[in-house]
Amino acid sequence: MAAFDRVVAATPGFRARAGQRDMALRIATALHDVTLGDQPDPQSAVTVIQAGTGVGKSAAYLSTTVALALARKTRVVVSTATVALQEQLMTKDLPALVAVIDTPFVYALAKGRGRYVCKLKLERLAGHAGEEGAELFEGDDDESATPQASVIQPARGKAWQDPLERRVALYDSLASALAAGQWDGDRDSLAEQPEARDWATVAAERHTCTARHCPRFSSCSYYQARMQLAQAQVIVANHDLVLASLGMKALPELDNCLVVFDEGHHLPAVALDQFSSAMDLSGLRWLDKLPKILIDVADNMGLVLAQDITTLAQQLKTALLEASRLAMELVRGVSAGYDTVYRFKDGIVPEVMLEPFKLIHGHAVALSDALEALGAELKSRAKEDPSQAAHCSVQYARLGQMAPKLNSVVATSAQWLCADEPPLAKWLKSDTGSGLVAISAHACPIVPGDLLRRHLWQQVRGAVVTSASLTTCGSFDFFLGETGLAGLPQVSTLAVESPFDYRTQGQLIVADTTADPRQVDLYTTQMVAALLADLREVPHGALVLFTSRVQMQAAVSALDAPLLELVLVQGQMARSRLLGIHQARVESGFASVIFGLQSFGEGLDLPGLLCETVFIAKLPFGSPSDPVDEARAEWLKRAGRDPFSELVVPATGIKLLQWTGRAIRSETDQARVVCYDKRLLSMAYGRRMLQGLPPYAVSRRLPGAALAL
Repeated sequence: MAAFDRVVAATPGFRARAGQRDMALRIATALHDVTLGDQPDPQSAVTVIQAGTGVGKSAAYLSTTVALALARKTRVVVSTATVALQEQLMTKDLPALVAVIDTPFVYALAKGRGRYVCKLKLERLAGHAGEEGAELFEGDDDESATPQASVIQPARGKAWQDPLERRVALYDSLASALAAGQWDGDRDSLAEQPEARDWATVAAERHTCTARHCPRFSSCSYYQARMQLAQAQVIVANHDLVLASLGMKALPELDNCLVVFDEGHHLPAVALDQFSSAMDLSGLRWLDKLPKILIDVADNMGLVLAQDITTLAQQLKTALLEASRLAMELVRGVSAGYDTVYRFKDGIVPEVMLEPFKLIHGHAVALSDALEALGAELKSRAKEDPSQAAHCSVQYARLGQMAPKLNSVVATSAQWLCADEPPLAKWLKSDTGSGLVAISAHACPIVPGDLLRRHLWQQVRGAVVTSASLTTCGSFDFFLGETGLAGLPQVSTLAVESPFDYRTQGQLIVADTTADPRQVDLYTTQMVAALLADLREVPHGALVLFTSRVQMQAAVSALDAPLLELVLVQGQMARSRLLGIHQARVESGFASVIFGLQSFGEGLDLPGLLCETVFIAKLPFGSPSDPVDEARAEWLKRAGRDPFSELVVPATGIKLLQWTGRAIRSETDQARVVCYDKRLLSMAYGRRMLQGLPPYAVSRRLPGAALAL
């Protein structure tokens, strides 16, 4: 707490905030007695803290956890959901803490392996446009349709040209910059970001890396970054990396450090994403390449493969083609178009569809075993004979390029054959985004709390989970259930109120429409008309949040010339440029309005005149067609539970709390929130959501009434 006091005392313009001190004290108390490392009967603590806007939560958790960690000679991992918060921690909050804390410490940013270049791959490709280079570009012309699928001709013929020449020029320039010391191998430090597919070919990845046996290990960009992490007492990461690194030793062991999950409301969604799987049933040319590579690598090393790889690959391809044919029949049976999703009710796949998946799984596992055995032999030889290390690393990289697709087939087919309870969501997806019909199989668990409890919380000894939106409808219950923390004895909760006086600083206006929001077209027409009338009265800055791109486009299409001059639309330009133009307009005395979707409803900081009004087009319910949400609702109904009340309402309440949080950003702000969805007041579930919002002065505006801004 002394460290906390020093931090806040050194903060320019500091104002004492009781909530911030309460948060710091809770963290210090909860984590003080946790047992770290391999100990009998270890003591754990997870404290869940909702800290309203303006509390200053990063100063509260950094000062306390870092002071505790330094005193106990351990480390802190701070995990976020957004790049913006990582940048704030690295460029503002941690430097401020270093300047005032008694014990010096080092902090570093952890990134996934794929953010760094693989020097061995880059050297192999730079200046080479021959067969060897083409091999590493495998898959670029392999993204789409099954032979059985109807082909939709691309509208842009140039899109299918061979990218080899352009790529080689890119790789030459990257290799030159690396050799000259003008680039450190970190993708994020490049002035211009390469296209994702261009970068993927030279990115460092686990499957193609022989680590310390690689001849470039001593100068490897990724492992140099890992060395910096090893020297840091505070590591900033993101939720994806933390969950993906469980058991991988890329980050400190979670039972031997302190962990902070800021923006913790994202954890359930990240968990589902980490434990989901998908495989392509259309682009199968990689299976023609796979046996050739394995056989060639084995021949190069003087090895004999134990299995008939060519026959296995052909059998796998035959089974995948059969699955693709059946999948296309199912998809075409429910939709006349080619862009659709077919979900299996209760996660039950018909037997006719399961048969090829059983074959797929068996053949894919056999191929995966052969690939892993060959890779293990290459690593062993590189270790035993350093003179062969370079050759072994190149051969290992050739194997590794096949591993991700093969692994996705193994994982997805395994999940499709799984009959657990609760059931997994399983679905087929058909789309034409590439210009041809592509079909894929997907699977995902439906209860994130089970995943987090099993994989994360069993490892964590001391953690803080915080966000401005952890409660919904006035309770932590939904969040604790979604994160697997409900009922765990080591968990405590605390809600810290914002220092802002919402009753005097803010107003929540519910503007009625005569149409029910479920009458989508009529409601949108009436909402847009009311919105445009209100926008004409905006004196400075405003933000309009829409629930769908279609809805936002309807509003954009209705803008007349004067309003077009005011409005900036998400997606029309880079986010940073859009916000810069908005700020410049307002600071010059002009009105400016931002139209945005969900990503603009969270983390956007527009204080003062930059956002005097937040307009909410409709209550932000999730997409009713999301296959994972559909599967979970179906499972709950089967158990006699109400998914709308249990899942939909609290999830929407969290989003609404985030959206309304864009309005008041400081003690001096005066702002309004205008919601055009009358259900917020007229329906019981709307009033439940209202209970979880800050205590605004709430009023209702009848249809046709003007808004005084």
